[in-house]
Order: sequence, then C-alpha cells, then structure tokens
Amino acid sequence: MTSSVLLQPVVLSGGSGTRLWPLSREKYPKQLLSLVGQDSLLQATVRRVEGVAGVTLTEPMVVCNEEYRFVIAEQLRLLGQTGTIVLEPCGRNTAPALTIAALAAIKSGADPVLLVMPADHVITDVAAFQQVVSQGATLAATGVVVTFGITPDAPETGYGYIQAGLPFASSAGNGSAQLIARFVEKPNLATAQSYLAAGNYLWNSGLFMLRASVWLAAMGQCRPDILAACQSAWDQGQTDGEFVRVAKEAFSQCPSDSIDYAVMERIATESATSTAQPLPPGVVLPLSAGWSDVGAWDALWQVLPKDDHGNVAQGDVMLQDCENTLALSEGRLVACVGVSDLVVVETADAILVSHKDKTQDVKKIVDRLRADKRAEGSIHRKVFRPWGSYDGVDAGERFQVKRIVVKPGGTLSLQMHHHRAEHWIVVSGTAKVTKGDETFLLSENQSTFIPLGTTHRLENPGRVPLEMIEVQSGSYLGEDDIVRFEDVYGR
Repeated sequence: MTSSVLLQPVVLSGGSGTRLWPLSREKYPKQLLSLVGQDSLLQATVRRVEGVAGVTLTEPMVVCNEEYRFVIAEQLRLLGQTGTIVLEPCGRNTAPALTIAALAAIKSGADPVLLVMPADHVITDVAAFQQVVSQGATLAATGVVVTFGITPDAPETGYGYIQAGLPFASSAGNGSAQLIARFVEKPNLATAQSYLAAGNYLWNSGLFMLRASVWLAAMGQCRPDILAACQSAWDQGQTDGEFVRVAKEAFSQCPSDSIDYAVMERIATESATSTAQPLPPGVVLPLSAGWSDVGAWDALWQVLPKDDHGNVAQGDVMLQDCENTLALSEGRLVACVGVSDLVVVETADAILVSHKDKTQDVKKIVDRLRADKRAEGSIHRKVFRPWGSYDGVDAGERFQVKRIVVKPGGTLSLQMHHHRAEHWIVVSGTAKVTKGDETFLLSENQSTFIPLGTTHRLENPGRVPLEMIEVQSGSYLGEDDIVRFEDVYGR
C-alpha cells in the first residue's frame, strides 16, 4: 500500500441508545459516554484509526444531530482534533447521512476513501482492526465497496448477517476479501445456529469503506431521490463557525433509508447474479477484533473486565456473594448481596435494576417515560451546555436550585425571563454579570439578584471554572422561559 490512499474517517453519531438508560438519554446518548475506559465511545472511535499503516489520514468528519454539536466539538478538542462536524437538522437514517458526508468530502476537489464508522461501537483489539482497515483501503481505492463482517462466536439473534460468497478476484495481497452474496435480517435462534454452522455468515458490523465518488454514483443509480434532496440541502447549506449546516427545509424532504437498504443490498444482488453490473462490486472482509455494538447492558457486561465471579463493578460499589452481575454507580453507594445475573445502574435521578436476560426491554421503560412526559426519559439531572453545565440539585413549589459551572471564557446568552427571578451566589471563581444597564464582577461568596423581566448575562472572564449556585423563584420554572437577545453560540 502507498501513502496515496487518502483516508477520511466518517463517524455517524445519530443514535440514542435507549437500551442503555439511565446512563444514555435522548439529549446525551451513549456515544458521548465513557462506558469502556476513559474516552467516550465517540472519542474511542476517532482514536482507533490513528496509526493505520500505509494511508494518509485526514481530520475526522462527524455527522451528528444538532442537539449534540457542542459536546462533540468539545470531545474532539480534548483529543487535539478539530475535524468537520456536519449537522443534520433532522434524522433521516444512515444513507442520507453518508451522502452528505460524501458531498462534504469532495468539496475541495479530493476523492478520499471514506471509512464509515458508527460512533457507539466498542473494538477491544485495535491492532487487528487497523490491519483489516489497511487491507480495505487498498480495495476501496480501486472503486470497490468494502464492508466488514464480524466473525461470529455465538448464534446471535440481535444482529443482521452478511453471507460471504466467492473470493474476490482482485483481492491478491488482501487474502480474505469475498464477494457479498447477500444481507440477511436478524434471524431466529434456529436460523442463527445454522448460520454459525455454515461458516460463511458474518455479523453485519455497519462499518464500510468506499470512495466518496463511488458512493455518490451508487446513490445516483439506486436512490436518485435521496441524492437530489441531499445535494439541494448541501448547496443551500452554510458554515457556522466550526459547524457545517445543511438546509433544514431541503433535508427534511429527504426520504429516510439505511446504507444497507439503499445501496448495499442492490450491490449484493448484482454481485451474485450479474457479470456486467453497473454498480461497483461489493466485498466483505472478516474482522475479529473484539467488536460489540454495546446495544444493551448485557452487551456492555460482556466487554468489560470482570472479577473471578464474573462481576463488573464501577463507581462506589460493594458486592457480597454476587455472580455475573453488572453494578455501576455515578454517585451514591450501591451494595448488592447474594444476587446473580443482575444489572444495577445508579444515576443522580434514576436507578435501574434488571435481570441480565431482560436488558433489551429497558427501551420499554424509556417509552413509558416519554409517554408520561417525564424528564428522566430524555435528559440527565446534569445538563451540558456549550458554556459549561448545570445540575438541578433541588426543586419544589415555586423554586428551583441549580449548581452552575461556567468554563473559562464561557458566556451565557443575553436573556430575560417572563416568569422567574434568579439569585446568584458565587462559590468559586469570578463572575462577570450584566444586569439591565449594569455590568460588574462578583467573586467568591458574593451574590446578586436578577428580578423577573430583567435582561441579564453571566460570563466567566477568569482562567479557572466559575462555580455558582442559582436559586430560581416564580410561577413557572421551565427551561423554555428564555428570551434570548444575543448568543455567541448561535442558539
């Protein structure tokens, strides 16, 4: 392989991870969490392509929901990366997301090989992953569409499968590339057992490699309606600081479809039946690298280190006479005695207790929370904002108390409220306060009162985090009681 293969990592970060509630929430999904190691799943996805042999690696491109843009930008910054963050104004599945990414990749005249990766997967053997990616880059550079099939070790019914066909004629030097015979949906147990016994079925990982131009041409043949909608949304889009925004109205008209349904199944059909296919050939490379999509708590238990009794304990946890149990604590002490095959997850506002065999049903709890319009289904008690975070520590009739942390240089919007007044007390750091026509500084143990209807702004002009307590009082304390006049973050 030569360094002429330009590799563009494309990270698709659109999932919500409801089966990992209460850690994963709609407003802060699993890809943003540090579930395995210190990095978030998204950060680990970006890191694992660093060091792939024989390629020229570009900065990563992340395609994400607008809701997560500031957190993702911060997580990339902590990795020393800037990259391109492409914002989807609404979810339209993976085919439109990859189409927008391909349009972004070719805007400078380049035609890189795109390495398409979901942001929420775990791969424990990074070296093995990089070796197969290096092989795939050679094939993809020639116009082949490459997907990665996970070598199965069990008759898994929760994954789709790829049936591997004949060896790919042009795979000399890459060894194991095979034509894709077909994609199959999630099977029942008997069918999954037959796939495992056959030996030529692989789990569908959702990982792809192909040139940007190859994907756009394939979309033009298979789903010209999606391509046209994405092209219109891209042409009408704009760059907003570090973010690339596509046009909301045009993108909302785009049909929803997955990469597999839109293109890959057509490629597989033509590879199996046609000798002169208009679509590019599709191949699958087997991957054995400790892969998991961490779709539910039992899957996370499988990939985490365990004690001699099969237990996983994270945070302030004490286990006594327990087996094969996963116990996670974000704050309070969790003690388990004499239990087996349980999942116990503690957060500031919710506790989950589930049998390990029933973790797929956690989604049903989330559905009930949403139906009841309960906040626990969508947000954490601690909420991240581009300027820092706030934690709702107490609430009652006509009052609410928040702990606010503003990072150095952070600035809240210039705003006012119709229904609440606020009392600010500085715990540490320095606050720059705008209140009506006044602007002044507050230091530790100093406070100010913001009357209802008064225009105000909070800033941190210092070099250390500003920590403060905010006491709200009034007839309505919802987050939507905000009238913004100016906002440096464009909200």
